[in-house]
Amino acid sequence: MDKITELLTRGVVNIISDKDSLAKKLTTGEKLNIYLGIDPTATHIHLGHAVPLRKLQTFAKLGHHVKFLIGDFTALIGDTSDKDTERPQLTKEQIEENFQTYKKQAEKVLDFSQIEIVYNSEWLSKLDFVTTVKLCRQFSLNDFVSRELIKKRLNNNQHITLLEEIYPVMQGYDSYHMDTDLQIGGADQTFNMQAGRTLQKNWRGKESFVMSTDYLVGTDGRKMSKSWGNAIWLDDTPEDMYAKVMAINDELIIQYYTLATEISLEEIKSIETKLTNGEHPMSVKKNLANTIVTELYSEQKAQEAQNAFEKRVQQKEVPDEIEEVVYPEAFAALSITEVLVQLHLAQSISEAKRLIQQKGVKINTKAVQDFGTLREYSSGNEIFLQVGKFKFRKIVIK
Repeated sequence: MDKITELLTRGVVNIISDKDSLAKKLTTGEKLNIYLGIDPTATHIHLGHAVPLRKLQTFAKLGHHVKFLIGDFTALIGDTSDKDTERPQLTKEQIEENFQTYKKQAEKVLDFSQIEIVYNSEWLSKLDFVTTVKLCRQFSLNDFVSRELIKKRLNNNQHITLLEEIYPVMQGYDSYHMDTDLQIGGADQTFNMQAGRTLQKNWRGKESFVMSTDYLVGTDGRKMSKSWGNAIWLDDTPEDMYAKVMAINDELIIQYYTLATEISLEEIKSIETKLTNGEHPMSVKKNLANTIVTELYSEQKAQEAQNAFEKRVQQKEVPDEIEEVVYPEAFAALSITEVLVQLHLAQSISEAKRLIQQKGVKINTKAVQDFGTLREYSSGNEIFLQVGKFKFRKIVIK
């Protein structure tokens, strides 16, 4: 399989207007304007985001003009393309705080010496109302309300703001402003990305393309998401990342090899054949976890993570070295949910509550039953906290 064919098929759900036209354009030697956008609505990038990031990097290696767009302005609204409810509105300060870690995480996949970073506040914040009116005239409300999740929310009498309807218009203007030839994004972004095609065609008379990438299934069987607490984060420790990959269903092994690694399709086909012929999924999954951690960290970190996993899980041992944190007595008065968030063992209070309800939190080897304070579970000054099978902390109260 040649590079162009693999680029346009591996992990790709759809290409609009069509794959053959884009393939033909790519073989002419013309350098295309290509971008991928991400809204900093959380502090982390997960492994699912890496699917379109890998596409972006491949286009950069081919010499195209590639941009990584930070949606610092659109994040003020929040995209609900894959959400059942309206997103909570973020402040500028929250968005700025979230962005601080984005570039460092994205560098695990992207080479920013080949890719330009841009911020859509640079142009969206300067739009006047006349231009906004002209923009909105290019789109139909019927198209927006006919989307499946929007119809569901309307049928359930849920609140939908006018801002949510404007979000695709804003994303479309991003594409127009940068004179984009190709937009890359997850499949749930297809509607929004088509807004850019509309503006390019109506205002420039230019044909542009949309590439929708497949989504990676998360640890709970749903699409990997910042909001659902089922993600493998790019800034997870090597040990946590390895363990989370080992926890996925066996049916997802080939999908993870295809979407979350640089392993060749020929090798993946060989792995699939081995599984079909009866090779135990555990050994194949270990290789998968090792590969993912190696690509995002290093071979040494991957081997250390594998050793730690085998010791903790397969040999049912507590690790010799547990991260120790020291806090004053006031820390022991915090609720267990607050403790989990402060120690970065849960992304949010709601995720912490879910972990406790699922009996996934232990203090001094005993499962936490409710949302009481840390001190209610231990009167000592050394407290051993375990979350799931893989995360341990030693809390020292002084």
